[in-house]
This record gives sequence, structure tokens and C-alpha cells, in this order.
Amino acid sequence: MPSHPHVWPADRWNTRPVKARVLAVARTLTSATRVLDVLTLLAPDGIERYFTVNPGSAFADRALDEYLHGLPGYTVLDWEDALRHRFDLAVACAVHASMHRLDAHLVVLPHGAGYNRLVTESTGDTVSSAGLSRNELTHHGRVFVDVLGLSHPEQLDRLRASCPEALDVARVVGDPCFDRILRSERSRDGYRAALGAVRGRRLVVVDSTWSEHSLFGRHPDLPQRLVRQLPADEYTVAVVLHPNIWSRHDPAALLDDARRMGLRLVPPHQGWQAALVAADCMIGDHGSVSFYGAALHRRTMLVTTGAAELDPRSPSYAFGQAAPVLDPDGDLAAQVGHALARDPDSPGTPDDLAAITERSLAHRGESARVLRPLLYSFLDGLDEPAGEPVLPPYPRPAPHPGSTNGDGSGDGPTAYDVEGKSEGTDVSLQRYPFHPADHTPRGFHALTDDHPGDALRYTAEVLARTEAHAERPAVHWLAGTALELPGLAVAVAALGPARHVLRLRTGLLLEARAEPAFGDPDPVLDPLLLGSAVACWLADGGDPAGLPEHGLTIHTGRHRTRVSFLAEP
Repeated sequence: MPSHPHVWPADRWNTRPVKARVLAVARTLTSATRVLDVLTLLAPDGIERYFTVNPGSAFADRALDEYLHGLPGYTVLDWEDALRHRFDLAVACAVHASMHRLDAHLVVLPHGAGYNRLVTESTGDTVSSAGLSRNELTHHGRVFVDVLGLSHPEQLDRLRASCPEALDVARVVGDPCFDRILRSERSRDGYRAALGAVRGRRLVVVDSTWSEHSLFGRHPDLPQRLVRQLPADEYTVAVVLHPNIWSRHDPAALLDDARRMGLRLVPPHQGWQAALVAADCMIGDHGSVSFYGAALHRRTMLVTTGAAELDPRSPSYAFGQAAPVLDPDGDLAAQVGHALARDPDSPGTPDDLAAITERSLAHRGESARVLRPLLYSFLDGLDEPAGEPVLPPYPRPAPHPGSTNGDGSGDGPTAYDVEGKSEGTDVSLQRYPFHPADHTPRGFHALTDDHPGDALRYTAEVLARTEAHAERPAVHWLAGTALELPGLAVAVAALGPARHVLRLRTGLLLEARAEPAFGDPDPVLDPLLLGSAVACWLADGGDPAGLPEHGLTIHTGRHRTRVSFLAEP
């Protein structure tokens, strides 16, 4: 460890005494967020916190710098400035040989589900996983890391082969990120609501690591095709892309069409853990998110295995060979439905994969208990706090702007292909976000009044104004719409989240209201869904005169909404 003089401002300016200085070291956004997971274990009083970026990664960009400068409680130092100071402790979740220059006790931990990937460009090593390579852990033949954290004893065997001199500093500490995910399970309902998985919708999370071997590298259109093929009232689709993809590309632009069709795009710095907790089904690749999903007992299918860039001795490689496969060119809705309906005891389910996922995740739920005393052992001026250490749950996800809210509001789909059937007063519907390039014949078209373009407007069966507090009164708007578009079967104007007025082709005006069921939350009724249900019911021979007396029950997958009607007085 190099020795530099203390070069700090006078402590007299501090309101609380500084007893220790801790440096967080990042190389990428991924490693930065992982370090933060670990440092939540340190009590804030008495510790001055700093962040720096160890240079050299192809994925360190302006977004990383902006993210670090936005962190409360941290002072950001450039690398050379950090080298001029002495710290009691430095923590990194990605290691590089240049870190030997730090004047600090250095603790290194994984930034994924263990150590799995071969990154020859960084390590100069074709056989050792990144993080376990001698080229990363030594300088002039000497191990400079004070603690090399492992998530499972399995990694000791690979470390013994790749850098045996580092065995003396290796410690099996578990995985604080996964433990924090486990801690967040209690917040699942809130996460699901934030991602639109409400009113019976299943949440499908598409996740991709980086590189040409990844899901997004090989099938970038898969998220959009899932959104198009899965009924919008039965599924919501979120996509989680590795921060390294964001640093080199613009996913918001690449997925713009899909986002307007309802795709939830999770930001790179926060939200993937919550999406994983919220998920019913995972579709991914050899990245850690898919691995964690299976470990969390989510139904998981892989599109690519990444075998070419994984250590063949690693659990991630074994996971890629054993996990169920999704055919990206097959019937996506059928495959997702089959995965969700599979018997828990069938091969390839999360329970069946547990023997593999457990090989990366030791000390489940215990990493905080193991890590906190280890970190405090380097902070001579501070005592470890009393009580059990707790990793806090992750905050609610905030999808990238452009995603739908799941209730007909926001920036979601403005047009659907609709299929349905009715039996008595029961109407079952499936709505698919419309895309002009997909000519799959499906039922009829229903669109909002603000749908861009005119072509679909003149062939649609249903048109809805979704803004309840519009300038033009609802009845006047409906009359004008009937004159403009005489071919409409139903026009609907929203009056509130569960109350709307509609006009049929015959000129009949009706007010519709979703009825609350006992013990259920206040109902929400998408006006476009209402109009589609009435249009379907009328097409099957329903008598509109009977609506005020009998009402309708709308079925969308597992969800049902009872709707009552009032005729115009």
C-alpha cells in the first residue's frame, strides 16, 4: 500500500467529527450501484464518503459521472486526486491492477452473480473469469487486495487455479445485492403497480446483458414483438438492459415504438432489482439478472446462453445449458403462457435450477451480518453499530418516460387490434397494441382521439377521448365525432377513471360506470376498453336497449369488471 500524507481540509469546518474516510471505487455504472449496496451497511455518522472512477473501462461515460455527482452524501474525486489522499477503506465491485496505487485498505467484491465472464480485453487472460485473474489481483507478483469477497465457496476452487496467492485474502461473504432483493420481496405489490402489473396482468421482464452474444445484441426487436403479441390487458412487459448497453447506445430511441405500445423501459441506474421482484416471468440471457430471477423462483427462459464468453466452470455457464429456452421466432404468447402454467416439478423450472443458482449464492440473507464487521475492522476510529445489520429494500421503479400507466392514461398505446366474443351479458376481450408494419389480421380497430395519423381513424370501430377534463363538453364532442366519423360503432368520452359517456351508431347516449366489487380497490375502466366491449357485444347481436337494465361484465384474462349503464334522461 503506498503511503501519502493526509491532504484534507481542516476538520474544524465539520459540524460532526470525522473519524474515518471511505472511498467507493467504480469502473462502470454497474459496479458503482453495487458498491452503494455494500456501503449502506456503514452508519453515516463519523464517516466521510468519497467516490472515484478507476479509468480505463470502455463503459465509463458521462452518464456515470452525472450519476455519481447526483449522489447525496458523497464527494466525487477524479482518479489522480483520489491517489493523492489516504483513506481508511476503499471498496470496489470491479478490480483492476491500477488500483494498487490507492492508499487504502482495499475490499473487492463481485458486481454480478459471482465471477463468470471472460473479458480478455480487460484481464489479458483467456481462461480466468474477470475478478479472479492474476493479472487483475497482483502488481509485480504481489496481491494488493486486502479482501477479495466471494459470493460462494465454489469460487475458491477457480481462484486456486487462476491466482492461488490470493487465497489468503479471499473471504466468502455472500451476495449483498441478492440479499437486498430478498429483503425487497415485501414490496412486490408496490413494484408491480409501478410497472402496470395491476388488474390481473402478469409481468414479463425481458433482461439483457451486454455484448454481441446477448439477447439485445441478437434479437433487439424481441421486446416490441412481445408487446405486440401478448394481450395488453393480460400482460405488461418491462425491459431491463445492462448499463453497458446504455453507455454505448440509446435504448430509449431504439425502443421508441415499443414504448409507445406499452413497453416499460427500466432506467440503467435503478429499478432492475424491483422489476425482478415484481416479475411473473423472466426472458433473458446469461446475465446476472436472469440468474437472480431463477434464484428468486421466477419462471425463467433464455434466448441466448453466452457460452462463448463465459468461464465453462462457472455456475452461469451451467445455468445457460440447463435453463428452459424461448424460441424468439416462435409463438411468443404460447411460450409465455406455457411457462407460467408449467407444473413446478417439471424439468427446467426454478426449483429444478436451484442446485445451479445456489452455487453462486452462499450465506443467503446473511451477507450483511458477514460483511459489516469486516468493513468496520478497517475503521479504527469507529465501533460497529449495535443490533442486526439490515440491507434496505430497493425503491420503487420509475420506468423511462413514454411507458403507459396501465389504466388507459399516460403515454401508452393509442390504438389496438381487438378480438372478442360475448355470451349473454359477458364480454371477453383481447387487445393488442396496433403497429402499422404488422399485418396480422385481428378483429377490429379501437383508438384514442389523439392517435397520430388519419388512415386508421376512418376504419376504426371505436374511438375514445381519454381526457376527462376536456374543453369541449363530452356530449358535444360525441355529436361532432358522429358527424365526422359516421362509420363508428361506438364513441366514448371519459368522465373520470371509472365513469364515461358513450354514443352508439344509432345515436343512443349512455353513461357507463364500473361497479366496485366487495373488498376490491376502486375500479378503473379504460374508456377504450369499454367502447371495445360494447362494440363486440353489439356485433354479436346485443340489444342496446337492454344495457341499462342488465349491464355488461367485461373479462380480460383473469380480471373482470362489472359495468352498469344509464340511458340519457
